[in-house]
Amino acid sequence: MWPDPDVTHPGLAAALRTNTDHLHRHTSNHLLQHQVHPVLYRAGNSLLYAGLASAAVAYWDTLSDLSQQILGSDHLQTLTTRNNLAQSYWQAGRTSEAIAVHEAVLTDQERLLGPDHPQALTTRNNLATSYWQAGRTSEAITLLETVRTGQERVLGFVHPETLTTRNNLAISYWQAGRTSEAITLLETVLTDRERVLGRDHPHTLTTRNNLAASYWQAGRTSEAVTLLEAVLSDLERVLGSGHPDTLIARDNLAAMRRSAGS
Repeated sequence: MWPDPDVTHPGLAAALRTNTDHLHRHTSNHLLQHQVHPVLYRAGNSLLYAGLASAAVAYWDTLSDLSQQILGSDHLQTLTTRNNLAQSYWQAGRTSEAIAVHEAVLTDQERLLGPDHPQALTTRNNLATSYWQAGRTSEAITLLETVRTGQERVLGFVHPETLTTRNNLAISYWQAGRTSEAITLLETVLTDRERVLGRDHPHTLTTRNNLAASYWQAGRTSEAVTLLEAVLSDLERVLGSGHPDTLIARDNLAAMRRSAGS
């Protein structure tokens, strides 16, 4: 019943999260007896997709503790819950906590799975995004370039995880002032995401938003405004006017229009 991505059905997603919470609380952790039941992942990821960062931190903190108690600290699904906790810290702006958890999870994943395992590559990607949020841009770029090479070899050039890494690498280039490289990479990522995920997928919308910001940084203001106007319209239609991504795009568009004198 859970739509993917569920941000396109916010009312249904909220109801499913409530139902999952009641089910979990009334079954005495039965959903964690042999593994973390997929519905628990869906509920927690739904909070992240909806931009409910504080609620996501509380959710993943609790689930991570339960998974360690019931399944063990080295269980692969425990590592996944800890990785998701770090992502919720990142989304909440608690960057130092996100970095600490990501680094610990990565050490355990590389020990248990090896450095080229897809889960370890994903964690390394997430760690890099925490680095650039903390202003450690050169470290983020170095790490993301390594991750991209590994994911292209292990998963393929247009795998969704690889596309996420390429998108994040472009943002790091943008943050480092390497605008032309950011634009070139984002344009290819956008083409691939539209083909693989569809034009209205939230990840595709994120890439279009990032590309508009890169155009703006390059002084291509009219192109940036035109692209972001279209992105904002799609965000309002797909995610709703109050979603955090929509609000950010609206603020960015206002800043662009001011800089263009319109």
